[in-house]
Amino acid sequence: MSRTSAALQPPADAVRPVRHPDAPAPGELLGAHYGQCFGCGGDQPHGLHLEARAGEGVSLTAEFTVRPAHQGAPGLAHGGVLTSALDETLGSLNWLLRTIAVTGRLETDFVRPVPVGTTLHLEAEVTAVAGRKIYSTATGRVGGPGGPVAVRADALFIEVKVDHFVDHGRPEEIQAAMNDPDQVRRARAFEVNP
Repeated sequence: MSRTSAALQPPADAVRPVRHPDAPAPGELLGAHYGQCFGCGGDQPHGLHLEARAGEGVSLTAEFTVRPAHQGAPGLAHGGVLTSALDETLGSLNWLLRTIAVTGRLETDFVRPVPVGTTLHLEAEVTAVAGRKIYSTATGRVGGPGGPVAVRADALFIEVKVDHFVDHGRPEEIQAAMNDPDQVRRARAFEVNP
């Protein structure tokens, strides 16, 4: 990526990311953080249903298949949907840091068209941390994990407290998530906001 934005350049005092000791093991499926999430939720009929797996260090791989509901031009993925897939993948990295964070900035490069029916193979990693700022990068490939790059992005995530969601989310969804009898699902709904 060209990294033309100064906002995506880690400052000189940034540190290398450290995987949280309780992070999922390499190869482990991360699962949806919230059933209604457009990116990873299984309860979203037109969502991406993106599946991410923990990698080594603070990295992961993910996949999603472009369906007809995801097209922009006839037969091709909508650029906004591809950006959503990158955002979801990059945001899922925060699960490996065990940090609650939101997207502050996301810059995407579109390298080649992605046809409907294509599985996009994504890889992402956190590159630096500076205070509440988390810097990360991702690529999406077609034709397999080693195939040609179709999209890539750099991002800046900002660590927030759970109050961010409670204060700004729709009360019905917040209450429904908080009333979920499954303690793990209840906690995960607010742990990561890709």
